[in-house]
This record gives sequence, C-alpha cells and structure tokens, in this order.
Amino acid sequence: MSNAPTYLPALGVVSALGQGCAEVAANLFAGSTQGMKRRSDLLSDGQSTIVGAVTAALPPVPAQLAAYQSRNLQLAILAVEQIRVPLDGLIAKYGPSRIGVIMGSSTSGIDCGEAAIASYEETGVFPAHFDIRMQELGSVSESLAIYLGLAGPAYTISTACSSGANAMAAGRRMLETGLVDAVLAGGVDTLCRLTLNGFRSLSALSYERCNPFSKNRTGINIGEGAAIFLMTRDESEVALWGTGAASDGHSMTAPEPDGEGVEIAIRAALKDADRRISEICYVHLHGTGTVQNDQMESRLVRRLLGEGVPASSSKAQIGHTLGAAGAMGAAHCWLAARGENEQGLLPPHIWDGEADGDLLSTSLVTIGQALPSRANRLFLSNAIAFGGNNSSLVIGCKI
Repeated sequence: MSNAPTYLPALGVVSALGQGCAEVAANLFAGSTQGMKRRSDLLSDGQSTIVGAVTAALPPVPAQLAAYQSRNLQLAILAVEQIRVPLDGLIAKYGPSRIGVIMGSSTSGIDCGEAAIASYEETGVFPAHFDIRMQELGSVSESLAIYLGLAGPAYTISTACSSGANAMAAGRRMLETGLVDAVLAGGVDTLCRLTLNGFRSLSALSYERCNPFSKNRTGINIGEGAAIFLMTRDESEVALWGTGAASDGHSMTAPEPDGEGVEIAIRAALKDADRRISEICYVHLHGTGTVQNDQMESRLVRRLLGEGVPASSSKAQIGHTLGAAGAMGAAHCWLAARGENEQGLLPPHIWDGEADGDLLSTSLVTIGQALPSRANRLFLSNAIAFGGNNSSLVIGCKI
C-alpha cells in the first residue's frame, strides 16, 4: 500500500457552532459557546443539563425517503448540501457507481424510536408512519446514497465515539483499493434521551458546561451534528495523510489508563502518513472532560509529544457528538489547515483555567493563538471510544 495522501477538497459541517465552513470556523476560533444550551427534556427525571444543540433550520426529507425520516438524516442532508456543487462535479466526472458513502454514527435516528415507544405506551400501537429504518444504523449511509442518487458502496460504521474517524479511514482504504474514485465520508449523530441517560448511569455526565483537563471537571456534555468530507485522489489543498486504529479491549467504558491502545493508533497513523511525530504541530484532543479520559490522554500526549505542542478539545464548544466526534475533530483540523485561515489560528481550548498537576495545561490553546508559520500545518486528531476503539488521523496541507 502506498503512502499517497487522500485529498479532502470539500467539507460540509453543522454543529452547535453553526452551519457551513465560514460560520463554524468563525465561531470555533473565537471560542464561542453559544450553541451549548440548557435542556430539561432529555433526562428521565426532568433534571436539566447542558447539550451542544443544532439550532439551524433543517431541510425536509423528500417524500420518497419517508421511511428514513429522522433528524439524523436531516442533519446529514444539511451538511452534504453545502458540498453539493463539487460532489455533482465528481458524479459527472466518474459516474454515480464510482462514488462511495461511508458514514459513522452511534445513535442514528433512535430519537424516532423513543417517540414511537412513548406513543405505543400511551395508545397500545406504534405510529403508522414509524419505520425501523428511521433508527437502523445502516440506514445512515443507505438513505444518504439514495438521496444523492449514488450507486457505489454505502455502509455505516458504528464504533461509538471513533465512528466518524473510522469512516474516514475506511474511505481512504476504499480509494486506495480502486473500488471508487471518490467517497463521502464522515459522521452524524443526534441528541436523544437514550444517550444522555446512559452516560448519566455511568456517572459520566456533567450538568454544567464541560471543563476538559480542569481539576474541576465533572464529566461530558452530549452534542449533535454532522461533518461530511469529499475524499478523492485528485490533489487539493488539505489531505488526510494517514490513519491508524487499535482496539485495546481494556474495558467496555473506561480507557486504558496509560493510553497504550491510542498510542498504537497514533503510531500507525504516522507510519501510514510516512511522517515523524516531531512534524506534528497541533493535536486535536478527544478531551471529554471525564476524570479517566483526560488523565489518560494527558499521559499519552506528554509521553509522545511533551508539553510543547499546542493541543485542544472542542467539547466545551460543541459537546461530545458521539459517532460524529472523530469527523468533527477532523473538520476542525481541516478548517485550521486551509489557506483561508490566513492567520494560522488554532481551535482554542475552552475551560476554567484551573490546572490539575497531572494533566495537560500549559500547551492548551488559548483564544487567538496561532501557528508561527504557514509552512507547517500537520495535525493529529484523536478519537477514543468505548471498548478501546481508538482511532487517529494525520491531517494537513501539502508538504
């Protein structure tokens, strides 16, 4: 297998930071937390918590896709319509059978299932419009392919919080094998009661805005959104240089304390990219705000990169977008790497500044912090998931 990069010519993105590259980038680099909303309709006892909510108007789902109707599909459509022009150009160039769709998701349209069950408990029958395809995981990619009229391979990856990153890695492999000439790859996930109550049962949910790497951190906020890339072999400004994955199987829910599985994924990504770790100039951390994740990731980054490399987590700005999180991290790296970011701004780390001596602190990016040079924009993005499903991506400009 060659070490040729996989190019990322276009990105469609929607999150608590807004919709579209311009709006998301502006709010990201400014450190905005405007999309972190307090909600009291998601936890089973009515307690309020903070979530990263999408407030943009969502497009309708076409009538022919009524069986797939869900907020999740609407988020995916909103993101993919942002890159419709370059996508249509690739369809015209290669044909619909040569375009693949690989999405990551961990909840799909489970909120539709929740509503259907609530209706059943009240009336004794499921709503006539409810279809299992609204929440089935494979439907995420299947429905998007149908919506776009694509006939290439289409499947969904669900490895919890590394799903979106693993979807991008799968897209890279699909291009390398020659099965397709372009891929739509990324992740999408939607707020639902199942996820929030599940994380609360693990004592991992924060009821205030999450505070990654602080001594005062109390857990995660859940978010929603979609980040979808066009991936091709045709040269463009920003590339996915390498991918790596490892499944350490340490625990169903807790990360391996020293990050050994994540280190394997990082080293595999660097090997795939044919780059040295010393070339990495920024790390997009998984950074959930839980006690165990932040301890592990701090140990790992210090061991591999030391304290000198800028690093940040976006969770306090968008929440943990679960199956979309790995693609969201890649999206934030993509926005920082491209030439339109003339100042070289890095995604800031939003927290209370209360350092824990065992955790990263001095290298966390502040609002307005920029890279010293345009010449080196090679970034590492980590996605760490339940079951030890770890994934790392090396993203940056042409070197």
